[in-house]
Amino acid sequence: MSKERHSIMLVDDHTLFRNGLRILLNNLNEYKVTAEAANGQEFIDLLELHVPDLVLLDIDMPVMDGIDAARLALEKLPDLKIITLSMYGEEDYYYKMVDAGVKGFLLKNSDINEVKAALQTVLEGGTYFSSELLKNLVNSLRSKSQHHEKQNVLSERETEILILICQGFSNQEIADQLFISKRTVDKHRSNILEKSESKNTAQLVMYAIKNQLVEI
Repeated sequence: MSKERHSIMLVDDHTLFRNGLRILLNNLNEYKVTAEAANGQEFIDLLELHVPDLVLLDIDMPVMDGIDAARLALEKLPDLKIITLSMYGEEDYYYKMVDAGVKGFLLKNSDINEVKAALQTVLEGGTYFSSELLKNLVNSLRSKSQHHEKQNVLSERETEILILICQGFSNQEIADQLFISKRTVDKHRSNILEKSESKNTAQLVMYAIKNQLVEI
């Protein structure tokens, strides 16, 4: 008996891009593209008929862009897993997408191995930022904040834990690495979320980058 594939919805206004990505994903054993939309409104309408395991969502689209579409979709379906498809130069939109609740970011020129890594990470409950995208984001934020002082409000231990979170370690792995209990890490993580006014891991990554706490 073959293993059931994860259902993927593609939302992008470029037909050729969707066709290519569909072929790549359907050639993998783990995934199957089960729905497609050419803009944000079509995406929202499709969710009334079919809720996929994961959505790959473009930012810049006609009728309704990815930001508004993600916000509306996640208001209706808070557990929906969305990965943003991005191009160079769209860094200004990342905060808005993170605030909407997306779980990951992929550059459109990512190779299939990175796409697979992103899908697996997000489907398992994690957050994914492509390394090249993070470099672009760091450079963008640095250029905009050259004349502003950092405003990190975290303690030394909280900063240490935040950096490990940004590196993809789980709370248990952080506990093992720092020789403290997982309960202590859980408490620190809760404090970090509150102090940084973040709602999720993606926002914590943004906070760390903005305050130059991580080097990419």
